[in-house]
Amino acid sequence: MALHDWTELGGWEGVHHFWLTELARSVKLLLPDGYRAYIGAPPVLAVNAPPECPDVAVRAWPEDTARQSPAQPVASEDFAPDIEVAVSALEQSPAVHIERQGRLIAAIELISPRNKDGPDARAGYTSRYFGYLLEGVHLLLVDVHRRPLTFSFADAIAAELGVERPALPAPFEVSYRVGEPAASGGRLLAIRGLSLVPGAHLPSLPLALDVSISIKIDLDATYLRAAADAYLP
Repeated sequence: MALHDWTELGGWEGVHHFWLTELARSVKLLLPDGYRAYIGAPPVLAVNAPPECPDVAVRAWPEDTARQSPAQPVASEDFAPDIEVAVSALEQSPAVHIERQGRLIAAIELISPRNKDGPDARAGYTSRYFGYLLEGVHLLLVDVHRRPLTFSFADAIAAELGVERPALPAPFEVSYRVGEPAASGGRLLAIRGLSLVPGAHLPSLPLALDVSISIKIDLDATYLRAAADAYLP
């Protein structure tokens, strides 16, 4: 299936949802025993969070009976702020996640235009994608949208990593494999990126499950089915 030129075409929302579904179905057929794929959208801080209770300590402070007094109602004007602004939260778009034994180990993220439509969105989603890698989660990142022409999540992540590599403007796909501990500290990170060309077939890249096992993600076939489901030519 040839990739559409998404700078000239609408209807991405429908394709996005169908494509995620097709990717999840395709991944399930490839996973070894013990792995599970699902569609979800956890916040960055929840990446690799255990299913049990949070690992925090709750400390009970001794009551100071001498200072303690019954709470008294206070008029709202006593809390008049110096300044009041509206704060918006970034929408948590869904992704395909793979887990094993309750731990998130890999993710496939399809970037939408709204993920990079402003500085706050770009910074927030760069942190989300970079957060996967910091938590040891393998990642396949796919962006089929050219705009904005001056920004690329692949380049932003490379900058966060302090890696000098050729620029990879959108549209692109890039696969990150978090590997063994490095001699200099931290972990080795393998990066493989490919440019996507509107009008050409989508290439396939591997998604690591650990340092020795990976599955090949068929972007072309899953995109074909998603486009058909969304009634695109």
